[in-house]
Amino acid sequence: MSFVENFKNIIKKIDKDGIIKNYLKVVPYFRKYWFRTILALGLAIPIGSLDAVIALSLKPYMDIVMVDKTVQSPWYIPFLIVGFTSTQGLLNYLSTYMNAWVGGKVTNDFKKTLYNKLMHKDSAFFDTKTSGDIMRLFNNDVNAACGSLLNNMKSGISRVFSSISLIGVLLYNSWQLAIIAIVVLICAVIPLTKLRAMIKSVTEKSESAGGKIITAYNEAFAGNKVITAYNLYNHQSKSFSDDLDSVFHLSMKITQKTGWLSPMMHIMVSIGIAAVIGLGSYMIVTHKITSGNFVSFITALIMLYTPIKLLGNDARNMQTALLALERVIHQMESIPSIKDKPDATVMKGLNNGIEFKNVKFEYKKNKPVLKGVSFKVSKGETFALVGNSGGGKSTIVNLIPRFYDIKSGNIFIDDTDVRDFTLESLRDNISIVFQDNFLFSGTIKDNIMIGNLNATEDDLHRAIRNSYLEDFVKTLDKGLDTYIGERGVLLSGGQKQRIGIARAFLKNAPVLILDEATSALDNEAEKIVQQAIENLMKDRTVFVIAHRLTTVQNADRIAVIKDGKLVELGNHNELINIPDGVYRHLYESQFEKVEALV
Repeated sequence: MSFVENFKNIIKKIDKDGIIKNYLKVVPYFRKYWFRTILALGLAIPIGSLDAVIALSLKPYMDIVMVDKTVQSPWYIPFLIVGFTSTQGLLNYLSTYMNAWVGGKVTNDFKKTLYNKLMHKDSAFFDTKTSGDIMRLFNNDVNAACGSLLNNMKSGISRVFSSISLIGVLLYNSWQLAIIAIVVLICAVIPLTKLRAMIKSVTEKSESAGGKIITAYNEAFAGNKVITAYNLYNHQSKSFSDDLDSVFHLSMKITQKTGWLSPMMHIMVSIGIAAVIGLGSYMIVTHKITSGNFVSFITALIMLYTPIKLLGNDARNMQTALLALERVIHQMESIPSIKDKPDATVMKGLNNGIEFKNVKFEYKKNKPVLKGVSFKVSKGETFALVGNSGGGKSTIVNLIPRFYDIKSGNIFIDDTDVRDFTLESLRDNISIVFQDNFLFSGTIKDNIMIGNLNATEDDLHRAIRNSYLEDFVKTLDKGLDTYIGERGVLLSGGQKQRIGIARAFLKNAPVLILDEATSALDNEAEKIVQQAIENLMKDRTVFVIAHRLTTVQNADRIAVIKDGKLVELGNHNELINIPDGVYRHLYESQFEKVEALV
C-alpha cells in the first residue's frame, strides 16, 4: 500500500463524520482567491500567538516591581504590551476584512454553481419540493455554510495558535501546574465530540420547518387573491402560527441538548483554576515558583480558558454550519437522473414522425400511470389527447421532451429513441404552450424573446402579429417595454396565453405541444387565443390536450386515454359513431352540460 493510500486511510479513521472531507471539497472554490485566502488565514497565526505576550511579560514585571520593589523596573514592558496589542488589533482588522471579502466571493460562486444545478434538476425533484425547501437548500444553507466557513477556519487557527502559545507560557512557568491545566482542558473538550450526533436530527427537522415558513410567505404573495376571495386570513394565520411554534419547539430541543455545555465548561474551568490556585499557593510558599511565575501562569490560564467557556455556544453554531455544508455538498454532487448519454446524438428537426411503443410510466413506485401506451404520429399531423382528468394525457406529452423518463418501452422520433438525443437538441425541437404559461418579471418583450434570444426585430414583430398581440401592445404607453410584474400579475389570462404563443412562434420548433392552452379562458378570450393557436399549428406536428372536445374535432386523429391506457383512436367522425364509446360518452355529456347552461 502506497504512502498516499495509507494517509487517506488514516484521515478516514480520524474523520469519521466526513468534516475534513467536506472541507477539502470546497477548497477549489478558494483557489481563485488563493492569495487573499492564505493572507486571511495566515494572519490568524500571529493574532493567536500574540495572546501569550501579555501573560509572559507579567513574570519579570511582578518579580522585579511588585515583589523586589526595585527602581530598576522594566519600564519598557507596558509599552511592549500596548505595541503588541495594537499590532494584534490591526492584524485582526485585516484578517476580518479579507475573510469577509473572500467569504462573500466564495458564497456567490457557490450560489452560482447551485443555481445552475437547480436549473438542471429533474421535474420529479420539483414535484416533491416546496419553494421554502428550494430557498433553504440553494440559498440559506450556502449562507450558513460558506458565509461562516472562512470565519470558522480563521477562528480555529487563531485559537489553536493562541492555545499553543499559552500552553507554552504555562509550561515555562510551571510544568506541574501545566499538567493540571491541560488535563482539565481535555476533559472540558471531550463532550464536544458528541455534539454533532446529538443535534444532527433535530437541526435537520428545524431547517425543514424553517422552509415551511418561507413557503408560507411565498403563498401569501402568490395566493393573495385566493386568500381574500375565500376569507382564509384566520386559516392561513393559524397554519403560519403552527409552523412558527414547530420551529420554536425544535429550537428549544436543540438548546435543551446543547445548553448544558456552556455551564459545564464554566464548572470545569473553575475546577481547573481552583486546583491551580491551591497547588500554586503551596509552590510559592515552598519557593518552587516565584510570584511572577504564578501571576504569569494564572493570566495565561484564564486567557486559555476564557474561549473554552464559550465553546458550548460556538460549537453549536459550528455544527449547524457543518451540517449546512453537508447539505450544500450533497446538492453540488447530485447528478440528474435525466441526462445525456455519452454517445448522444443531435436531433436535427423532424422528418417522419413520433412513435410511442408500449410505454409504461409511474411517478411513484408500483403505482402505474401509463400502462403500455402505443401509437404513431406522422409529421405534420395534429394529434389530440382527450379523456377524464388523471388519465395520463399530460404525462404522455411530458415524456416527449423528457421532463420524465419512462419506466419501460420506447418513444421514437424518426426511429431514434428520445433518450439517444442530447437533451438540448431534443428540447430545441419542441415548443410547449401550457394552460398557465409562466411569465418572468420583466417586460413583454423580455418574455417573448425567451423563445429565441437571438431573434431579429422582424422575427419578433411577426410573432406578435401572428399571436394577435399587436392591438393590445399598441394600447400600452411603453408598448413592448411595459413591465408586467412578477408572474405577469398585471395581465389577463388571454394576454398571458398570447405571450406564450408568441414565445412559441419565435422558437419555431417543428413539434408543438398544446397542453389545455385555452381551458382556463372565457369564450371571448378563447376565440382570440384559438385563432393565434391555429396560426401557430400551421406546418407543425401538433399534440393537443383539450378538455373541451369541440376544440379538437378538426384534429387528424384523436386518442382517448382512460386510466393510463389508449382505449380509442380515430378522427372525430369515427369515434363519435362507436356505440357506447368512451369518446362518444364524453362528447355527449359535455353537449348535455352546454344545453343545460343554455
